[in-house]
Amino acid sequence: MPQPRVDIRHLAMLQAIAEGGNLTRASERLFVTQSALSHQLKGLESAYGVELVERESRPLRFTPAGQRLLRLAQSVLPQVADAERDIARLLEGRAGTLRVAVECHTCFDWLMPAMDAFRPRWPEVELDIVSGFTTDPVPMLLKDQADFAVIHDESAPRRGVVFEPLFEYETVALVARDHRLAGRARLEARDFAQETLITYPVEDDKLDVMRHVLLPAGVQPRAKRQVELTVAILQLVASGRGIAALPAWRVAPYLDRGYVLAKPIGRKGLRCALFGATTTHLAESAYIQEFIELIRGVGAEFAA
Repeated sequence: MPQPRVDIRHLAMLQAIAEGGNLTRASERLFVTQSALSHQLKGLESAYGVELVERESRPLRFTPAGQRLLRLAQSVLPQVADAERDIARLLEGRAGTLRVAVECHTCFDWLMPAMDAFRPRWPEVELDIVSGFTTDPVPMLLKDQADFAVIHDESAPRRGVVFEPLFEYETVALVARDHRLAGRARLEARDFAQETLITYPVEDDKLDVMRHVLLPAGVQPRAKRQVELTVAILQLVASGRGIAALPAWRVAPYLDRGYVLAKPIGRKGLRCALFGATTTHLAESAYIQEFIELIRGVGAEFAA
C-alpha cells in the first residue's frame, strides 16, 4: 500500500498559513521557526509533486491542490480536537477547576474571549478568575490558590511550575498630538528622561518599558504618575500631563480616533511576551492545554 503523504502536522500547518496569511505569522501560531515551516511545506509539496501555495501572492493564496488539502484540514482538525476532548474526559473525569490569576492590567481584553470560547468546550470545568490583581501570581499556583497564571516574560525556573509561551505583542509609546515628541518617527530611552511617565500602579520591573528599555539604559523618567484605569492614563496623555507606554492592542480604538499618537520604542520596536504558568501535575491536563491554545489563537488576533 502507498504510504500516506499528509498527516495531522501538515494539516495544522496549512490551517495556520490560511489563518495567518503568510509563513511568518503561521510559524508564530505554531511556535516553530519560519525556516522549519518553509521546509515542512516544501516537503509536502515534494511528496505530492505539486505546489500548494502561490508564494508571490500577499497574502498567500492556495493553489487548487492546496485548497483541497486546506478543506481536508478544516474538516479533520475539529474532529480530532473533539475526539481528544472526549478521550480526555474519559481519562480525567468530567470535573475540574481552572482558576486564572493575572499579572497584567490589560490581559482581560483577550482573556475574556478565550474564556468564552473555553466554556462550551469544557462545561464540566469550573472556570473562574481569581479576584484582585497580583504582581506575582506564580506562588498562588503552589499554594493551590490558582490553577493557571498569566505573567509577563518567563520567570526564573521554579520547582513544580511549568511555563508555556502564549503570544508576543508590541508596546508603543503614547504622546499627545501636540507633544514635543509628536513628530518623532520613534522614541529612544533618552527621550523618556525629561518626561513624566504615566503608568499603572505596579513596580518598575513589571512595566515593559522600564524593564526592557529604560532600566537597561540607566534612564529614569523625570517623574512618574500611577493611575489604575487605562482610559485615565490616555486622558492624562492627551491633555499633555505626560507620556505612557502600553500594549498596542489596548489602545488601538483610541489611536483610530486620533485621541493620542503612538510611537515605536527603539529601532525595532518594543516586542514583549506573555507566558502561562501552571503546576507540573496540571501541565498535561487536556483542558489546560486547550485553554492555552485558545489564548494563543485569540492573542495572535489581538497582536496582529
